[in-house]
Amino acid sequence: MKIILIVGVVLTLGFLLFQIYLMTSRKKIENYPYQVIKSYEAFEIRKYEARLFTSVKLKTDKYEDASGKGFSILAGYIFGGNKQKDKISMTSPVSMSLEDSMTMMFMVPKEWKKEDLPEPNSGDIQFREEPAKTVAAISFGGWANSEKIKTYKEKLTSALTKEGISFTNQFYFFGYNPPFDLINRRNEIIVTLTDGN
Repeated sequence: MKIILIVGVVLTLGFLLFQIYLMTSRKKIENYPYQVIKSYEAFEIRKYEARLFTSVKLKTDKYEDASGKGFSILAGYIFGGNKQKDKISMTSPVSMSLEDSMTMMFMVPKEWKKEDLPEPNSGDIQFREEPAKTVAAISFGGWANSEKIKTYKEKLTSALTKEGISFTNQFYFFGYNPPFDLINRRNEIIVTLTDGN
């Protein structure tokens, strides 16, 4: 019984140390920069600056199908799956458009210019310039799935309508954590607002 208790304590400590290490590592990752314009009870209005992304279009509207495949293709590219075998730093969040054909995107680190990016081995990868934009964002924790994404998309649209804020049909999912992060998980649904907001 004593041995089981000791093993349990050691495993718990190991797990906690690993999660602390992950949280510390995340602080070093470059994030998609934004400024909070206004906070509401359920959501906030943000201004994002223009940035360059690597992207891959996926022929599905299901998060579960798109997330693994899209991540694998883009991660392969930035971890050396390109003609020059260059490695590009991971950034956060991973972005996915919520359309009939989802597009997954990784932000390109600021030190890279489009013309200097290595040529992808995969013809599915495209470089995409995202313009500066004003968005509304709603956050939720835990692991994302299609049902949660649908629920929070509806919550966001309902809250925006209640406040009289007009929005486009450009919705995105933002995921900030790798799969092995078990605590403090952060997900967001964002929508681009119409001009004048």
